[in-house]
Amino acid sequence: MAERAYWDPVPMLATAEGAPFGKNPLGTLTVLPTMREIFRGTWEMRNWRNVPGPFYGADTDTCWTGRMDAPDLVLYDDEYGTEFLFRQPTDPAEVYRLLLAATSDPFGGYAADGDEHWTTAAVREWWRNRERLLEWIQRARGTWHESPHADHRELLGGLAAFERHIEHGLEGYLRRYSFWLDHRRPRRPGETLPDL
Repeated sequence: MAERAYWDPVPMLATAEGAPFGKNPLGTLTVLPTMREIFRGTWEMRNWRNVPGPFYGADTDTCWTGRMDAPDLVLYDDEYGTEFLFRQPTDPAEVYRLLLAATSDPFGGYAADGDEHWTTAAVREWWRNRERLLEWIQRARGTWHESPHADHRELLGGLAAFERHIEHGLEGYLRRYSFWLDHRRPRRPGETLPDL
C-alpha cells in the first residue's frame, strides 16, 4: 500500500469564507465569517500540547465548546480548560469541523499560521518531548475519570484517541509534514522523508 502524502488544508480556508454553517435562533442561515475574524490566536500564546501543523489553539476560551464540533481534533487541557489540537485535519470535512470549533470560541484563540512558525527542527524537538504528552494524558485521565460530570468523562475518549495517535500514525504524519515544510509540496515517489 502506498504511503499517504501530506495534504495541505490551508488552501481550503480561502474557499470557506461565507460558507453556510447553521441557523441562528431566528432560523436565519448563518455563514462563516472571514478567516481573519476566526483565527486571531498568536504563536506566542499557543498551548504546548498542540500537534505540529498549520492550526493550533492559543489563548482560547474555557467554555468547553471545541469538542462539540470537532471531537476528533480538539481536546481541553486540565489546568484551565483551554482548547488545543491533538490531531491536524487531513480532509475537507475535518477542516470544516475545525472551523466550526474555532468559530465557537468567543476569544478567537485559534490560529492558522503554524506553517509560518514550524520548522523540521522544531517538529523534531516537539516529537522528542512526546513522553511529556503521554504523562499529561495519564494525569488528565485520572482527573477526568474521577469527575461526576458527563462532559468531563467524555474527555476520556479524546485522551485515548490522542494516546493512540501518538503511538500509531503521528510519527508518519509529522515526517510528511516536515517534508512539506522543507519543500512546500508533498513527497514524490522515491523521495525520502526526514527522520524525527
